[in-house]
Amino acid sequence: MNMKIFVDTDADVRLARRIRRDTVERGRDINNVLEQYAKFVKPAFDDFVLPTKKCADVIIPRGGDNHVAIDLIVQHIRTKLGQHDLCKIYSNVYVIQSTFQIRGMHTLIRDRETMKHDFVFYADRLIRLVVEHGLGHLPFTEKQVITPTGSVYTGVDFCKQLCGVSIIRSGESMENALRACCKGIKIGKILIHRDGDNGKQLIYEKLPRDIAERHVLLLDPVLATGNSAVQAIELLLQKGVPEARIIFLNLISAPEGIHVVCRRFPRLKIVTSEIDAALNEEYRVIPGMGEFGDRYFGTDDDGPDVIYDTPLKMSRHLN
Repeated sequence: MNMKIFVDTDADVRLARRIRRDTVERGRDINNVLEQYAKFVKPAFDDFVLPTKKCADVIIPRGGDNHVAIDLIVQHIRTKLGQHDLCKIYSNVYVIQSTFQIRGMHTLIRDRETMKHDFVFYADRLIRLVVEHGLGHLPFTEKQVITPTGSVYTGVDFCKQLCGVSIIRSGESMENALRACCKGIKIGKILIHRDGDNGKQLIYEKLPRDIAERHVLLLDPVLATGNSAVQAIELLLQKGVPEARIIFLNLISAPEGIHVVCRRFPRLKIVTSEIDAALNEEYRVIPGMGEFGDRYFGTDDDGPDVIYDTPLKMSRHLN
């Protein structure tokens, strides 16, 4: 069960309700009702109903008269109903809460008539939101500081052991937002050849030497088939990064890609801003937003897949 609720009503109220119901609706006399209650109803309640109280997620005293508790439950259920179906299947998938601002920005970056400078501007805003949400899933430690007024403020300290890894080239569009949020963060690179979109050929990787000791934010704006993501995640695991320390950030995700990644790696987290409908026969996300890298970097369909022409230049950029 998704939610187990125990309605804790006073025993006197329960008995009064039974007497009223059995005498008015069933024509019994009070002595008969009390005898049945003492011999069967109360013992059955003590043996079978009351013990379930310890298994309940929520205990509601006073039943239907407790309007505060009922409102909280209604709000929780509405939140669950508002989640994407995949978030109900995979507890490690997180979609940032949609607002009119977020929907408006998605409308702009998905519009094929949007010019490059507008596409980049609104894509960067959405990326920043995804990055901030992803950082919220990192572990924090409590920290006390002294304010300028001399008072003690109890807050939290950011996770120090952190790095980003972008899947070239679209993932590089998310690096600026990560740097803006995490000053001086190390960012690695992974290049995977997408021939036939099977994502099986690793071309290049340049990762921090101590990556096994860090939490990793994996960057790729679009999760489509999930093949390239799986290749990148497997590489991180080979480098010693625990699966639970990987957070995969993207702008939009296809259900097919989420299934592939979550079934293969159930302990990592996926943070996205929207889950689209499906993939088409060409493995493109529908409705999607086209070729993200081409639109963001201003290259045409025949342009290069990588903005660096040699691994040496890429290494210099990383260093």
